Amino acid sequence: MANYINPFTDIGFKRIFGQEFSKPLLIDFLNNLLIGEKRIVNLKFLDKELPPVFVDDRSLIYDIYCEMDDNEKIIVEMQNCEQSYFKRRSIYYVSEAIARQGEKGPDWQYDIKGVYLIAFLNFRRPDIGEEFRTDVMLMNKKSKEIFSDKLRLVYLQLPLFEKGVDECENDFDRWIYVLKNMETIKRLPWAAQNSVFQKLAEIADVSSLTKEERLYYDVALRKYRDTLCVLESAEQRGLKKGREEGLAKGLAKGRAEGRLEIARNMKADGMSIELIQKYSGLSPEEIAQL
Repeated sequence: MANYINPFTDIGFKRIFGQEFSKPLLIDFLNNLLIGEKRIVNLKFLDKELPPVFVDDRSLIYDIYCEMDDNEKIIVEMQNCEQSYFKRRSIYYVSEAIARQGEKGPDWQYDIKGVYLIAFLNFRRPDIGEEFRTDVMLMNKKSKEIFSDKLRLVYLQLPLFEKGVDECENDFDRWIYVLKNMETIKRLPWAAQNSVFQKLAEIADVSSLTKEERLYYDVALRKYRDTLCVLESAEQRGLKKGREEGLAKGLAKGRAEGRLEIARNMKADGMSIELIQKYSGLSPEEIAQL
């Protein structure tokens, strides 16, 4: 029986979809998402990561920015916290990725490539729709025909996906089921029949993490859970001000404790001051006092 990584943490999400060794998993997921309309052969991870919406929101929102083999761009995003301006934010990021393609000079003829946003939402947004998957494109309002394929948004509201393991009809369903339930299942379904899910089981197994990765993951997991607890408590009180203050305090406390825990564990294992600095962000003086 395995213990699988939580894909709703920054480290878990990036390990499954955002590393060179896991690129085949991302390609397979996207091809199943876009089946019948697009076939991706290869992807290139771009260095520029989209900036957070507000300071220290990495336990809330994280993303992967890629270029497909036809030079179209794709943003794969995981969002754990609801925002009143979420739709505007997602449109802004896609528009920004389109605008960055502009070149100076008369020779450039607005040869823009399409930009896709695939957004996993770990919450429900009634203003997006009441279905698990919502696809958005530019269209002619009167004829309902597609006006342009250069902007594409796909929202996946995970709480609205309610299929059980025996109800999944295709590999896209299976992907969503696994991602939604990965932290609680002990044996990955379909791994014996599908090489992609077998690779996913290997990559997502917590035992496959290095010592440094495990330290980071444990802190990230606690931070993710603390964030959800803070948000839930604030929502129950029904006080917007209390929600914002509670979230800020919870995140600040989690960050401070997490940095100290990483440094303390690494120091106990005899790691160098330089390595401890790299992974904890503490100064040599702070490390010496542990």
